[in-house]
Amino acid sequence: MKALPFEFALDLPRAALVIIDMQRDFVEPGGFGESLGNDVTRLQAILPTCAAVLAAWRAAGAWVVHTREGHLPDLSDCPPAKRLRGRPSLRIGDTGPMGRVLVIGEPGHAIVPELAPVDGELVIDKPGKGAFHATPLQARLQERGITQLVFMGVTTEVCVQTTMREANDRGYECLLVEDGTASYFPEFKAATLAMLTAQGGIVGWVAPAAELVAELPGR
Repeated sequence: MKALPFEFALDLPRAALVIIDMQRDFVEPGGFGESLGNDVTRLQAILPTCAAVLAAWRAAGAWVVHTREGHLPDLSDCPPAKRLRGRPSLRIGDTGPMGRVLVIGEPGHAIVPELAPVDGELVIDKPGKGAFHATPLQARLQERGITQLVFMGVTTEVCVQTTMREANDRGYECLLVEDGTASYFPEFKAATLAMLTAQGGIVGWVAPAAELVAELPGR
């Protein structure tokens, strides 16, 4: 399939679609993202594209992984350096419009309805930015013989990029869906896409959703 910096050879039986942190706390008004002063409409704009790719991927019978950033109710897995950084109106664990911020089981921790997981899909709760840190993701991918990861989600320069770099170090071929990822800062997304594909794809590939969907069976 067409991609940057060069064509990507999708091996669907060995590929997983990884949707990063499309949670209410980041995407919807009243959540943690907005409490930091961000414009969440920039993240909401990718929902139709993500939903279309997810539907096509499911129809092709391929595996899906969802991630959620969050912490235990007692915050024992949330380092003080993470909770206390900056001067947000809400900190991790504080109670906001959607319950306690970034706490597992709270309404804001949930994935947005448009992309909600279904039976058979893996959901990874991660305490950090990368989806491999302190999670069973690597073991679950190895169990299924996965060698390629196709990424969507938010935010491009933080949790998406961190997970792609973790995956690259572990030997996975990584493709990012260009219009299936977003940042609160458009210039950060643009810089991240450039970094990932520089030097012959030092971290991975980038392609628009239309190119990916066209490669899936039945399309």
